[in-house]
Amino acid sequence: MTLAVGLPRKLHGASGLALRRRGAAWRAPRAPFLPALIILAALLFGALPVLRLLLAALMPGGRFAPEAALETITSRSAVAATLHSFDTAFFSTLGALALGTLVALALGVTDLRGRRPLAFGFVFSMMIAPQVAALAFLSLLAPNSQLLALLGLAPAPGTPNPLLGRGGIILVMALHHAPLVAMTVWSGLRSIPHSLVEAAQMEGAGPATITARILLPVLRPQLAAAALVAFVAGIGNFGIPALLGLPVNYLTLPTLIYRRLSSFGPESLPDVAALAVLVGLVATFGILAGMALTRRQGGRVEIERPLEPFWRLGRARAFVAAGLWAVLLLKLGLPLLALLAEALTPALGVPLSWQSLTLDKFAEVLLRQSATVRAFRNSFAFAAIAGIVLALGSIAFAFGLERRLGKLRRVVELVVELPYALPGIVLAIACILLFLKPLPLIGVSIYGTPFIILFAYLARFLPLALKAPVAAMAQIEAHHEEAARLDGAGTWQMLRFIVAPLLAPAAAISALMVFLVAFNELTVSALLWSSGTETLGVVLFSLKEAGLAGEAAAVAISAIAVILVAMLGLDLLGRRLTANVLPWRI
Repeated sequence: MTLAVGLPRKLHGASGLALRRRGAAWRAPRAPFLPALIILAALLFGALPVLRLLLAALMPGGRFAPEAALETITSRSAVAATLHSFDTAFFSTLGALALGTLVALALGVTDLRGRRPLAFGFVFSMMIAPQVAALAFLSLLAPNSQLLALLGLAPAPGTPNPLLGRGGIILVMALHHAPLVAMTVWSGLRSIPHSLVEAAQMEGAGPATITARILLPVLRPQLAAAALVAFVAGIGNFGIPALLGLPVNYLTLPTLIYRRLSSFGPESLPDVAALAVLVGLVATFGILAGMALTRRQGGRVEIERPLEPFWRLGRARAFVAAGLWAVLLLKLGLPLLALLAEALTPALGVPLSWQSLTLDKFAEVLLRQSATVRAFRNSFAFAAIAGIVLALGSIAFAFGLERRLGKLRRVVELVVELPYALPGIVLAIACILLFLKPLPLIGVSIYGTPFIILFAYLARFLPLALKAPVAAMAQIEAHHEEAARLDGAGTWQMLRFIVAPLLAPAAAISALMVFLVAFNELTVSALLWSSGTETLGVVLFSLKEAGLAGEAAAVAISAIAVILVAMLGLDLLGRRLTANVLPWRI
């Protein structure tokens, strides 16, 4: 096997005898600058924003005064918003846990046909931005819904939309977060040895008994972790409570922060910093509990053959498949059809037909309206730049984490994961506080510029960009780098000529994943945008608030099309990587 593909000529010809002598004892050559750069990046993107937020909440005006933060978080509006956040997060978690577990088991343990398209559809429904999902369900159940009109179920004009308020938030969040649960349970199923099922079958146990009495008890840590993931996502969700709660003054913590900052501007920063810390503390509790559950899973037996589908459905297979496709239709198909119908309708109240169908709203938002055209351009630019920068950086990060950091690795990973694990509204407030004043040395502030959004994206999506390259780096044997080291290659040469080519497919996956998530992002940019830096999420929210539902629907459908293309591209690239890198490739 060629050990140094792409190396300059002077790096070829390493002695095979030397390689055999040194073998597995080799470690990456010492290059203190690489660990130092990784630690510096972790501090800059992970620790610094969080520390700045804590200082603003606990030391307003530069003096230690926690009583001000305590007064803010115990105010009547904050307590009500906190209770609303817990209420909607808890009940939506129950719904997401039930639906996600059923879907995961149906696709993971049965001989169902079309498992991968179904998994792709469920994950795709989660990749759609929360505010788009909320808008789609609003369109589906609106009094002027074209689909309800076709079915003869349209309510009388002026009837309130049943999704506005607490119940709608719980329902839409449960459906939106169910794939999070499903992906966690799929991961747990892959960690179960198939021999466990075979042993039960030899004892005469049927598939239902095996699932209920063996698999589900084994999956308890994953189920608990999945519930915590869905709960934390519900606490930090902004898009769904904003579209379904703000119109009826049903506030959660993220929407309360948004309303206060929008109403009072920078003067309210100490108050919103305290509220953001409260959101962060709730999310941190969930994160730490999930980590504790994960730690309990230590001491697993080496798995030679992972779990395979063992439940033969027979004649019931068609009914189970039909049920899953029906769930996907209700969760994804009908809401998107309602959204598309609203975008194609020329005006409110005009029935949709072949004669009335028009693409004028698409032309308006994609070609004529400067704000939406600029938002598409900005979202493409921010998501693409963040994806490319993070993909390139993830190569050096993965090499450093796997080969150079040693015991510091876990600490660095935890610090890096902070902005991704905490709700986006918390990171947005932290970035405002961090960059509101001019930067030291250069005397320039990036607040109100595109750079603050880009910084927030880099900080938030760095952990996402690291997943595939770190997993790929763990599978690369060290003798590739040893051969180059014996030929005199330095760290940068190894990164350029050995590590980078080997990690390139994983880095490309990372770039697309970051683009996929950042393109429709709203939670961070809702507080960081300024005139000229609007993103798609911000424009869609603004159009809906202005009563331009058709234009908002056209923006949403256009964004969904981009997400679908990106996911199909990811699926094509994923075929070149090891299994389980992409969640829907089960």
